[in-house]
Amino acid sequence: MQGDLRAETITITGHGGDEIEAYLCQPLDEGLFGGVVVIHHMPGYDEGTKQITRTFAANGYVAICPNLYSREAPGATPEEASAKVREAGGVPDERLVGDVAGAIGFLKALESSNGKAATIGYCSGGRQSFLAACSLELDAAVDCYGAFIVSPPPEGLGLKIRPIIDLAAQLSCPLLGLFGADDQHPSSADNAALEKALAEENKTFEFHTFEGAGHAFFATERPFYRVQAALEGWTKIWDFFDRHLRD
Repeated sequence: MQGDLRAETITITGHGGDEIEAYLCQPLDEGLFGGVVVIHHMPGYDEGTKQITRTFAANGYVAICPNLYSREAPGATPEEASAKVREAGGVPDERLVGDVAGAIGFLKALESSNGKAATIGYCSGGRQSFLAACSLELDAAVDCYGAFIVSPPPEGLGLKIRPIIDLAAQLSCPLLGLFGADDQHPSSADNAALEKALAEENKTFEFHTFEGAGHAFFATERPFYRVQAALEGWTKIWDFFDRHLRD
């Protein structure tokens, strides 16, 4: 059952002590709640991502979405900011980890925090959720079709990022992976390679692949949205976070 919430735009301290914008959503119920850092997709800090952040708060989590593009394009539209960051080669991995660490620290300092925190990311954010889980101490992480964990990006994309499958041994928490069978980035072969690497390191993870779905099947505002896959995916997310973030 969904409850009432408060949503607001705030400023948090990110990588290198930089002040960055973030969207904070909190349940209005009394009690202690697990925290979720929502890592936005490559199209940016947009309304679709903010709606996802509100959904977590409505379902009993304190959620925050840091604007990873705050430095490049303060005050710009999501489209303008995304274009500028793409031109620069994407968000540097070190900076992403610092920004997520700042968001987690903010959540854990709230009086309503139960001390547990997780990340979830979509598209580029899926890769970054995995990166954060391999770089920080988390209680859970969700990778929604994160590209370029296993294979490098095509040269035409201009992204200055590398595969990070070599970090599998450093995964600090249980990982949930949600993928589309028709996706090419990541492909089924990429997902199988990541699954194999995690299994070899005896990590706790569960992967689910949805038939008839490609990339961005959670994105309700985009043509790639697939209702059944998204509904099933949300069911997996609620079950996973209930197991790992509740008291």
